[in-house]
Amino acid sequence: MAADVPELEPAPGRWVALVVCCSAMFMTLLDVSVTNVALPSIGRSTGADPSDLQWVISGYTLAFGMVPVLAGRLGDDHGRRRMFQVGVIGFAITSALSGVAPSVGLLIGARVLQGVFGGLINPQVSGLVQQLFRGSERGRAFGVLGTTVGVGIALGPVVGGTLIALGGPGLGWRLVFFINVPIAVVVIALARRLLPDDPAQGDHRLDVLGALTLGAATFCVLFAAVQYDAVHDPRLAWFAVPAVVLLLVFWRRERRLTERQADPLVDLRLFRQRSYTPGVLLAITFFPAQAGLPLVLAIYYQDGLGYSALQSALGVTAFAFGSAVAAPTAGRFVTRLGRPLVVGAATAFGVGALALAVVAWHGPTHHAALALALPLFVMGCGSGCLITPNQTLTLADVDPVVGSTAGGVLQTAQRIGLAIGQGVIGAVFFATVSGGQGATTYGHGVAAAVAAALCFVSLAIAIGISDLVRNGRRTPRAPTPTKVG
Repeated sequence: MAADVPELEPAPGRWVALVVCCSAMFMTLLDVSVTNVALPSIGRSTGADPSDLQWVISGYTLAFGMVPVLAGRLGDDHGRRRMFQVGVIGFAITSALSGVAPSVGLLIGARVLQGVFGGLINPQVSGLVQQLFRGSERGRAFGVLGTTVGVGIALGPVVGGTLIALGGPGLGWRLVFFINVPIAVVVIALARRLLPDDPAQGDHRLDVLGALTLGAATFCVLFAAVQYDAVHDPRLAWFAVPAVVLLLVFWRRERRLTERQADPLVDLRLFRQRSYTPGVLLAITFFPAQAGLPLVLAIYYQDGLGYSALQSALGVTAFAFGSAVAAPTAGRFVTRLGRPLVVGAATAFGVGALALAVVAWHGPTHHAALALALPLFVMGCGSGCLITPNQTLTLADVDPVVGSTAGGVLQTAQRIGLAIGQGVIGAVFFATVSGGQGATTYGHGVAAAVAAALCFVSLAIAIGISDLVRNGRRTPRAPTPTKVG
């Protein structure tokens, strides 16, 4: 390891630079929730069948989840501002291509490319936050990012519904994609002036074989999850076999390259940082619950209660609102409270989920969304108080020089957790409602899904408590260099 890597001082203008980063991140997140609302219009305009429409969403999700580690490595080695700008420019171009796509096949292709460029942006944001901020300010900065996530998810249905209403059935869904273009133009112009210059980089060789191996493993997990959403075929679980094999091959290769100091895609010395491994494991175990329950709620609203897609999206807004409110507060207190904040947040999420199951079990047919609003708000607060502090604590001891790669690994762990949640919790839900109809049956399905989600939440709590017992409260401290010299 290079012991002479200097600790960077907090940069002037860092809060304005954070706004630029948040704007780009907001754009990539808004695109997901906006597109969900636009699917019926896309289907009517292009003649797409349900499978095609599923891949309009899944193609973006799949590509977005496959590239964070590679994107983080490129940012660390070749400049975060440069990779950030490439990502934003690419995202704008592919958004425009999505908007003008004459057929659903070309739309899916454009969405896949859009996901690639979106996945290129986010690790640079994480790395830039680590580079620009120190100590308690870093927690507050990640809190602002957490608020951006919550607001982006919450505003998506409203923005999408408004654009579709303004543009009509033929043009409205295209405006959903075109709206990214002016946002991206502003972000690019500001990034050139406000983001810090990329430091001089040495010669680095990209671990292409490692990137391909990890990408293939991630593809197996994410593809099985997104396909299960469409066909509910349990045989997709067999994709776990090649995924595990590929991950083992990747780990052995990266261990060998780390020992040789030969530019691994992921320097495994990251996992020697006392904050890093518990944070990654906690992300893998918590994110299944965080993703799986909103998924089954959308089905409960639409198939069980007869809500429209827009009503269904608005029905989970309380969750996004709770997350948006809690994230900045948690960001301010994480440096004071440390890991107990994460454990408490996971517990609060579990309590809210349990209340959700109780309400859904009794199957309210009138004002169901209102009845579920309080449990969802509590869950959102728990999520907002966990994700931001866990990100801050996980990256606390990481040298900012490898910040984008470290952030990319964490984001990949989160994406894998999301996929596991969609698959496992979705399978429990569909097995419960199989052959039944109506609000009561679907309410029982939600309760069963909550029981599965609570298993994941319990694992996350156990990891947090174990880390707390071994290392104490552990508030963020100065990082130690981990960069290969």
